[in-house]
Amino acid sequence: MRFLKRRFFQWPRATSPATLPASAGLAAHWAVVLALAGSPGLLSGQGFNSTHSDAYLVSEVSSIQPGTPFTVAVRFEMDPGWHNYFVNVGDTGLPTEIEWFLPSGWETGEIQWPVPSQYRAGPLLDYVYGDGLALMVEVTPPFDLTPGEAITLAAQVDWLICEALCDPDYAEVSLQLQVSEDPPQLDRQWADLFQTARDRLPKSVPGWSASAEVTEGGYRLSIESADENASLPDSVYFFSYAGEVVEPAAPQVMAVEGNGLSLELTRSTYSTATATTLRGILKAEDGSSWSGDGMVPGLLVEAAVEGAPPVQEAGSEADPTAGNATESSGATLAPGADGFTLTLALVFAFLGGILLNLMPCVFPILSLKILGAASQGGEDRGQVRNQGLLFALGVVLAFLVLAGVLIILRAGGNQLGWGFQLQSPAFVAFMAALFFAIGLNLMGLFEVGATLTRLGGKVGESGSYSESLASGVLATIIATPCTAPFMGAALGFALTRSVPETLLIFGFLGIGMALPYLVLSLAPGLLEKLPKPGPWMETLRHVMAFPMFATVIWLIWVFGQQTGIGGATYLLSALLFVTSAGWMVGRWQRTDKRSGVIARALSLVMWTAAIALVARGAAQEAPLMAVTEGWAPFSQAEVDRTLAQGTPVFLDFTAAWCLTCQVNERVVLNTDAVQQAFEDRNVALFKADWTRYDPEITEALEALGRTGVPVYVLYRGESGSEPNLLPAILTAQIVLDALEEVLSP
Repeated sequence: MRFLKRRFFQWPRATSPATLPASAGLAAHWAVVLALAGSPGLLSGQGFNSTHSDAYLVSEVSSIQPGTPFTVAVRFEMDPGWHNYFVNVGDTGLPTEIEWFLPSGWETGEIQWPVPSQYRAGPLLDYVYGDGLALMVEVTPPFDLTPGEAITLAAQVDWLICEALCDPDYAEVSLQLQVSEDPPQLDRQWADLFQTARDRLPKSVPGWSASAEVTEGGYRLSIESADENASLPDSVYFFSYAGEVVEPAAPQVMAVEGNGLSLELTRSTYSTATATTLRGILKAEDGSSWSGDGMVPGLLVEAAVEGAPPVQEAGSEADPTAGNATESSGATLAPGADGFTLTLALVFAFLGGILLNLMPCVFPILSLKILGAASQGGEDRGQVRNQGLLFALGVVLAFLVLAGVLIILRAGGNQLGWGFQLQSPAFVAFMAALFFAIGLNLMGLFEVGATLTRLGGKVGESGSYSESLASGVLATIIATPCTAPFMGAALGFALTRSVPETLLIFGFLGIGMALPYLVLSLAPGLLEKLPKPGPWMETLRHVMAFPMFATVIWLIWVFGQQTGIGGATYLLSALLFVTSAGWMVGRWQRTDKRSGVIARALSLVMWTAAIALVARGAAQEAPLMAVTEGWAPFSQAEVDRTLAQGTPVFLDFTAAWCLTCQVNERVVLNTDAVQQAFEDRNVALFKADWTRYDPEITEALEALGRTGVPVYVLYRGESGSEPNLLPAILTAQIVLDALEEVLSP
C-alpha cells in the first residue's frame, strides 16, 4: 500500500480509518480507499458529501476590533463511532484541510491540533478525533476596517470521515461579524466550546526538558523533570507532528530514568532521511496530566536529534541537495561531493558544452551550420569572424537567459530542471512547427527572405549578423533535450550555488558549446579549404531538409507521449495548415503584388488555424504512462520498500523528449544481455518518466544532485544504501561493470 499512500495520500504521512475487526475492517477500508483514489473530486469540495458528519464555523467573539486578533473554530459533528484525522494521520487516512476565503488584508494562523487518540485496525495504527472536535485558528483583521461594517469570513473545509467505510467530506462554511471600535466581545454561546478546545491542546510545561538521539532502529526520546518528586505516567505514546518519521504501529518502549523517562521510537519504513528534530505530543496513556493542575492532556515536545546529519543552507560547501551519491564504475561525480568545487564545475560545464555538439539534439542546427559554412567559402574573413562571434554570443546569452529563468522560477517554489520547457506540450508543438517550416523552406517550397535557411548566416547579405545571433539562441534551445557527459554534475552543482556562480557555470557551458563554430570562423586555413559557392549548394540545401523533418517526427512522437494519439493528430493537422500556408506564399509571392498580398493574408489565416489546433492538442489529456515490460513506474515509497526487502534497485530517470535517454534505453538498457544481467542479480527496475512535470521525480532528482535527465542510479539491496550514479551516456559494458562492482559481496 505504500505506492497508493505516496501517490494518493499526498499529505503528511496519512492516517487510517476503520472500526471493523482486523481482517474485515482492513479489506472494507482499502476497497473504499482504492475506489476513492480514482475520484477526481476527492477533497475538492465537489462530488462527495457524507451524511455522517458536518462542519460549522464559529467565532469566540461576537464583534471584532480592527487589528486585534481573535479566534475562530471549525466545529465538527460526527455520528457515533466515526472519526477524522490528526495532521499526521498515522498509517492511512487524510488530515483535515481548511481553505480560507477572506477579504484583502486578513491573515490566518495555523490549525491548532488537539491531542489525538490512537485507532488500531489490524496491523495499522491511525491518529484520530471523534465527535465534538473543534479545530481553532487565530484570525488577524487589518487595521483599516470601518466600525459598523459587517465582515463575512468564509472557508471550505475538507476531511475524511471513517467508520467501517470512509467518505471524503467537505463543507462550505461562513460567518458574519460586526466591526466595532471597542475591544472584541466574547460570544457566550460558544464560550464552553472554546474552553474545551483549549483544554484539549498540548502544552509546554515549565520544568520539563526533552532531548533526542539517533539509535540503530530509529530514535530515543528522553524527557526529564526539574522536580525530583515529579509523578511519572505508567506508559506514554509519542505522536509526531511530521509524517514518515516514526513508525506509528511499532511498540514505543518506555524506560524510567531517575526523574525522567526515555522512549524508544522505531524509524518509519517510509523515511528517506534521518529527522533532525523530533516535534510532537507526549500523551500519558493512563490519562494522567503533565502538570499538577491536571490541565495538560499532552506534553508539547521539541528536541534536536543528536547524531542526525546537520541541516545546511543551500549554497554551502556541502549542500545536502547533493545527496549521498557515490561513484560506481564510470560514474560522474556528484555535485557537492568532497572535492567538487566551483573550478571543477566550470571545467565540467565547459567540457559538457563541447560534447553537447555531438548529441543528436543538436544535429539539425549542425546541418544548418554546415550549409552556412559552405556558403562562406571564399568570402571576406572579417565578416566570417564576426558571424562566428555573434553565433557564440547567441549561444552564451541563451544559456544565461535559461539560467535566469530557472533561478527565478525555482525561487518562486517551482521544482524545475534542465530541459524544463520541453515538459510543455505547447512548446514542443511550437518547435515542431518551426522545424517543419525550416524543412519546407530548405526544400524550396517558399522563400521568406531566406531567413529560415540563413540561420547559419550567409555573409554579405542584409540581416546575416542578426541571423547568426538568432541561430546561436536556437541551437541552445534545441540542445536542451540532451545532457552530455560532465553536464549533469555541473548543472546539479550550479543550481545549489549563488546566483552569480550559477550564471557563471551556465556561461561556461555556452562557451563550450559555441567553441567548435568559433574556431572554424577564426581559422582562415579551414575556411580556405571549403569549396566556393556554386550550384552544388542547392542540392546540399535540399539534403539538409531531411534532418529537419527527422526532428519533426521525433517532436511529434514526444507530443504524442504527452497528449496521446488525439493530441498528435491535432499537431499533424496543424502541420498540414503550415504546409498550405507555405505553398500559398511560394506559389504567388513572385506574381503580381495583389496576388502576393492575398497569398500572405490567406497564409496568416492558415497559421492562425494551425495555432488553434496546437492549442487544442496541447490541452488533450495525457495518456497513462506506458512502462516497458520488466520496469515498474517510479515511486519513492516503492523503491524504499524494495530496498528494505533486500532487493537491489536500478532507477532510470528518463523522458520522451530526451534523445540521449531514448538511445540509452534502446541500445543498452533494453538489450538481452543487460536485461539478463539484471535478472541474474534480481535487480528491481524502476522507470521515472519526466516527460511531463512530476514533482516527486523532480524531488528525487534534486536529492541526487541532478536537475535533468538522463540519470541512472544503482542501489545495493539494503535500506539506507547509497546511490551509485552511472554516466549519462551508457554502454552495455558500463552497466555490467557497475552491477559487478556495486552488487558483488
